[in-house]
Amino acid sequence: MDLTDDTPSPGPGPASTARDVPPFDPELAVALGGLTQEARAPFTPENLAERRKQDAAARPRPTLQELRAGGRFEVEELRVPGPPGGPDVTLVSGRPAGVPGPLPLLYYMHGGGLVTGNAWSVLPRLLREWAVTLELAVVSVEYRLAPGARYPAALEDCYAGLVRVAAHAAERGFDAGRVVVGGKSAGGGLAAALALLTRDRGGPAPIGQLLLCPMLDDRNDTFSSHQMAGVDTWDRTSNATAWQAALGERRGAADLPPYAAPARATDLSGLPPAYVEVGSAETLRDEDVAYAQALWRAGGQAELHVWPGAFHGFDTFAPKAALSQDARDARTRWLRRILAQTR
Repeated sequence: MDLTDDTPSPGPGPASTARDVPPFDPELAVALGGLTQEARAPFTPENLAERRKQDAAARPRPTLQELRAGGRFEVEELRVPGPPGGPDVTLVSGRPAGVPGPLPLLYYMHGGGLVTGNAWSVLPRLLREWAVTLELAVVSVEYRLAPGARYPAALEDCYAGLVRVAAHAAERGFDAGRVVVGGKSAGGGLAAALALLTRDRGGPAPIGQLLLCPMLDDRNDTFSSHQMAGVDTWDRTSNATAWQAALGERRGAADLPPYAAPARATDLSGLPPAYVEVGSAETLRDEDVAYAQALWRAGGQAELHVWPGAFHGFDTFAPKAALSQDARDARTRWLRRILAQTR
């Protein structure tokens, strides 16, 4: 099981033939077919504890020495005050060595369905792909996980860390005027929620939001969530399990705040430009496309990519596939443009 990236652990079993589903990209289909049945088992309330243990074993935290890659990067752990009544928040900061600041910052939330993952394991990819190429710094957030800490714990951890980073940007060599919030899967949902929260609280204003297959809708009832049930690597069973762990009895409630599930937001005005990415053969497809459309209707900017034949976390499971390389290139181009506009 390849869990070196920040994608949630893969889910369900063999594809259903009872309904039409979008075809997988040929290279991605090969990677999907190589997963074991154990790897494709969905997350359920009954196996969640065991799946968390498996994920922790399969996705170990790299050491700071490993992250520094022989001196190529400057990496450190920061402990900052958490939200009121909450514990301190750990941030893992990385930047290209020897590059003078202040550097723009990607403030990143890892994936894992809000129930797994860690801030350290995503850094090698982020530093390798963007830190040197774009001369930017990365801060990855170790937010509290469900079900031990339910909403709003994770989001408040991310907000507290962002406030602290922005307030001390100069001393850390960051450019507080060029911060992009981003994340993948559950982390993408947190990034979208963080953009909403900073707008409404008057907090540090990011210049962009990088939303990679974001997990946005607790209701789990779109066409694609039904269409891809038992097919996608993260299907509606796993999705429901994760949302239930994160929200408890509040899941599905009519009055759930948009900060808990950004698809619930009715006001998307005044948000920073967004990059929204999802696969055509993935559970979260329709909620992500709808979010980009809602941003446009609100007068905002959104660049939407629906990768043909891609499942959830495709670039993790098939990093050398042509489609995965195209997706990485598109993200990089968007980041470069956003950062250039605010230089």
